[in-house]
Amino acid sequence: MDFSIYQYILAFLGSFLAGMINTLAGNGSVITLTILTDLLRLDAGVANATNRVGVLFQSLGSATGFVKNNMFQTEKNWVIIISCIFGAVAGVWTVVNTSNEDFLFVFKYMMLVMLVLVLLNPEKWIKEHPSLIKVNLWVQIPLFFFIGFYGGFIQMGVGIFMLVVFVLFSGYTIMMANALKTVIVIIMTTVVLFVFQSNNLIHWEIGLLMAIGQTASGYITARYLSKMKNINVWAYRLLILVIIMAIMSQFQVFSIFNMNQN
Repeated sequence: MDFSIYQYILAFLGSFLAGMINTLAGNGSVITLTILTDLLRLDAGVANATNRVGVLFQSLGSATGFVKNNMFQTEKNWVIIISCIFGAVAGVWTVVNTSNEDFLFVFKYMMLVMLVLVLLNPEKWIKEHPSLIKVNLWVQIPLFFFIGFYGGFIQMGVGIFMLVVFVLFSGYTIMMANALKTVIVIIMTTVVLFVFQSNNLIHWEIGLLMAIGQTASGYITARYLSKMKNINVWAYRLLILVIIMAIMSQFQVFSIFNMNQN
């Protein structure tokens, strides 16, 4: 499949924006998947797989920035990480054997639930210092297995689910949660890419182009923006905006506006 210079430029710019959104809030895949499916017209399965290339490299860039700011605390979270990995394996095995359309139907209603959860307790999202809560292992294991499953299946929105759990139920600040989220996404996506590649679903040319934009943006955001004054407040606002935009996209609000204009 041949692409125009215009398509390449838009793909790069969109991936740069997605990298920033992923690092601060999550759900940047709303942008990249839209580019891959609507702008580049890739098959849904290929778009889903190709999107993971940028996710992996951008997460590595973000992780480098977070490490320089000493924001990682992974030593106490191996149960969470391992649960997510097993879930991701189950999720990617499922997605290569089924279509995305049915799950996308569920996804848009899950975004509505996420918006309510994020708006319910804003004080927890914008706090500057953690108030860590010990969560029972029998709650953590199935919860993060499900998150891993979702991430392996479709990726889009998995960062928001992680942030909701880390911030509201574990007491992390939003930036601490973003750092841990980045570690989990790197491990999950590495596993998932092997499965997608074995099924020849990755368009590497586009995937690597978008990975460059996402990686540069992820590093810059994590290295410099994560230490800005009131960054938790701005990340919280961005998170709300991204969820609202995702809901509008999934419910085709923009299409309704275009129809009314015509």
